[in-house]
Amino acid sequence: MSQCLDALPKPLRKLSRILDAIIALCGASLVTIVFGNAFLRFIANYDLAWAREVATFLMIWVTFLGLATAEARGVHMRVTEIAAHIFSASARRRLDVGINAVVAATLVIIIWYGIKISIRTWDQDSTVLYWPVGLLYAAMPVGVFLTLVFLVGHTLRLLVSTDPYAHEKE
Repeated sequence: MSQCLDALPKPLRKLSRILDAIIALCGASLVTIVFGNAFLRFIANYDLAWAREVATFLMIWVTFLGLATAEARGVHMRVTEIAAHIFSASARRRLDVGINAVVAATLVIIIWYGIKISIRTWDQDSTVLYWPVGLLYAAMPVGVFLTLVFLVGHTLRLLVSTDPYAHEKE
């Protein structure tokens, strides 16, 4: 487990483990479906019509849930070397909290529009399985909301910890 994840409260660590399991299950299903369909198509000349739709749904959901697990571990791309050498710890903390506030505001906007898109497309059906297309688009607000939950957890740690950058010194 990453040190950033270890610093989160226990309920958020548990949520992260649940998301990891869901992503692993979806990933294994995705690999099985895609390779199974490819095998059937080229060996038996038979195509599973539903395989592409299911693979699309799984890929989109894995992507947005993965966004949240990456935030839980603090592994989203950031340039911290310059700030670590230029700013004091307290200035760096204020900078990180400010950046997190801007990111949180952006995530809230994405959630808002994601919900609107999902609701508007819920009555449309997918071509083969007739699943609601809104279910595909729902991955965005769900994954981004979970990302926001982990971002808030990290921001609270920044605000209350006596040494929020201790994990970087190791």
